[in-house]
Amino acid sequence: MQQEKRGLSDVVGVDIGGTKVLAGLVAPDGTVTATVRRETPHRSKTPDVVEATIVEAVRELTDGRSGLAAVGVGAAGFVDAAGSIVRFSPHLSWRDEPLKAALESRLGVPVVVDNDANTTALAEMRFGAGRGYRQVLCVTLGTGIGGALVLDGDVFRGGNGMAGEFGHMQVMPGGRRCECGNRGCWEQYSSGNALVREARELVAAESPTAFLLRDLVVGDVSRLTGPVVTEAARAGDPAAGELFDEIGSWLGTGLANLAAAFDPEVIVVGGGVSEAGDLLLDPAREALRKSLTGRGFRPEPPVVRAALGPDAGFIGAAVLARERAARPQV
Repeated sequence: MQQEKRGLSDVVGVDIGGTKVLAGLVAPDGTVTATVRRETPHRSKTPDVVEATIVEAVRELTDGRSGLAAVGVGAAGFVDAAGSIVRFSPHLSWRDEPLKAALESRLGVPVVVDNDANTTALAEMRFGAGRGYRQVLCVTLGTGIGGALVLDGDVFRGGNGMAGEFGHMQVMPGGRRCECGNRGCWEQYSSGNALVREARELVAAESPTAFLLRDLVVGDVSRLTGPVVTEAARAGDPAAGELFDEIGSWLGTGLANLAAAFDPEVIVVGGGVSEAGDLLLDPAREALRKSLTGRGFRPEPPVVRAALGPDAGFIGAAVLARERAARPQV
């Protein structure tokens, strides 16, 4: 655990993705004072195993001290409008899981639950790359694709709390099978999983252009990860560079569709894949420029990298928790 200092009233934010649980103590100004990371239990594990992982992380952060005011959770999945139940998570075992009640019974403090992309967007709008804008479109590329809209300063959650599931827009009818149960979802063509899948297929096929990728993992495709592909692309591996061109082009085409629908002032791209920077964003910007409806006669929204990195999800969750805890109880 990394730790510097702790305030008198602690608020913990937790971000739960397909591969990691990242929790942090967050000050009112968005400063992170301590973090804890855990591996996300496999989706074959029962919900209580995931809940136990969250509780362990929170307790390590607070170190048994009193003064924990609230906990905010950004969950990878469909969260109901009341912020209580995770209706469905493609990468976890949650199905109509009463996560708020389950965690409150274990922790004994108020818990706020929201979609992880919503909490990321809120953090970026308050403290990061979306600061100063009122209409912010946020897309996160990790295991899959998450998304959120901030309209006039507030996260838009839709009638049932499930808005922003951009990664499950169908972009290729009859295309690749998605973990959500459909085919051809956007995240099957532009996400961390898509990047790694394509890289492994190239190396397994012994593509002559994937020489550096193959050397980096000594021919063992199971060792290929997103950071390895990024390293290879930065070192000039042709196959890795082409993969980012492809993933980025899919990203930009999808962003153009979202820009046509919502007309954002700025598009913030976060998640682990965004660590590749312009390797990803340059082809995305080019594809957006070519696909944007009314191009040449309308402002083109800038596409910028998220500023808060992997901490954004739990920072936004902590913001929600702190605001909810501060409300008068009726």
